[in-house]
Amino acid sequence: MTIQQTVQPTVDLAMFGGGRAVPRKLGIRPWPMVTDQDEQAVHRVLRSGRFTSASSGEQEITGLEREWARHVGTEHCVAVSNGTAALSVALGAAGVEPGDEVIVPALSFIGSAAAPLHLMAVPVFVDIDPVTFNLDPAAVEAAITGRTKAIVVVHLHGLPAELDEITAIADRHGITVVEDAAQAHGARYRGRSVGSFGAVNAFSLNVSKNLATCGEGGLITTDDADVATRATMLRQFGELIPAGGERSYVAHLLGWNCKPNAVQAAFTRSRLARLPAETAVREENVRRLLGRLAAYPGFLVPEVPRDRTHAWHILRIRVSPAAFGLADAYAGPLRAVVQRALRAEGVPAVPYQLQPLPAQRVFTGRRGFGAYPWALPGVVDRPYRAEDFPATLRVLDDSFTIQKAHLHPESGPLLDRYADAFEKVWQHREALAAIAATTDYTPHWERASEIADAEWAGAFPAR
Repeated sequence: MTIQQTVQPTVDLAMFGGGRAVPRKLGIRPWPMVTDQDEQAVHRVLRSGRFTSASSGEQEITGLEREWARHVGTEHCVAVSNGTAALSVALGAAGVEPGDEVIVPALSFIGSAAAPLHLMAVPVFVDIDPVTFNLDPAAVEAAITGRTKAIVVVHLHGLPAELDEITAIADRHGITVVEDAAQAHGARYRGRSVGSFGAVNAFSLNVSKNLATCGEGGLITTDDADVATRATMLRQFGELIPAGGERSYVAHLLGWNCKPNAVQAAFTRSRLARLPAETAVREENVRRLLGRLAAYPGFLVPEVPRDRTHAWHILRIRVSPAAFGLADAYAGPLRAVVQRALRAEGVPAVPYQLQPLPAQRVFTGRRGFGAYPWALPGVVDRPYRAEDFPATLRVLDDSFTIQKAHLHPESGPLLDRYADAFEKVWQHREALAAIAATTDYTPHWERASEIADAEWAGAFPAR
């Protein structure tokens, strides 16, 4: 982005040499917050000598599965090695096969769309609701065909999607709902925990998540005993592992090696005991921040319908060009300038995903298993075009996110300073708007193609 100044900016803004609203000494607290209790849990595993789900008599993984199922309110839980594996295994356990179509939101982490591709199923992308950032139910129904097998319902950033509407659509068409709750630990929809609505559901325990492990991990929840058994088989070479006795090493179906490890399970069990209390404090801290931001019309804060709760894994803020005195066409340049100003003040404002998932090279270039699954008999190979998802493009262009800084329970004072920074930026809105109006700007979802070209050329230089 090139900035061409046409007005004399107020030097009070840090981006022009003024002091920062957020003192450098007031940094982001480490996450996850490791306590003596967590360390003792890890030491307990080291002393046991049982480290994986294949270890006879192992207790930490089965304990985490039991406790998470109880927390979510499902009959079964299966732990795996990471969140993407959880989604792949969940889809496989639900019966998704090569050539099936799986509906996925255009805005999410790549894992949401890579998981069906790992099964040689075809991701079919649909647009989002620009307020909730989740699947638009009307777009879901419009995308259903005779080959649709499942809908991956992502609760993006921690806000539950429109589960009643989507499950009703799925029921009418005989389609499986799979919740991708990787960012939504503890969130509730109409009194029930996310991860309890779909036929089978997936959570991530990545180190960045609200409920984290000391590395990677994933959890699958379901009320179906057969689905749980298939998921357990898929995580370990298709084997049926007895609770006691000898392992047969017989592969009954094609599985992966997605076993969890006991150290990470024990760490998460320890953290799970604190999840409700941490969630309550995070809700208070985030609500106070967003309450202050809502007083400045130029910043559009997340909305939470009254029938659900937000896990607040990521905070997404949109800018309003009209409030800055600009035409709607300046949403992208305004977001870029405001984001730069906030970062100079000490707010870690960053994008979340540079482009819609269907614009990723793996899909536009059909880089799956060779040309498969798109070349399978009977598969309709639709084009993957960013312009087919206008709501996603607009949200990517006019919003930025705050990640990780608010997760620690003691982040309240830091978030208060973030609010001061937003206020300061808002006070200088005229100067920032003038810069945005004269900025040479290319949306970052378009620039992502240039970034991808440079990355590929750097990794595989011409010889």
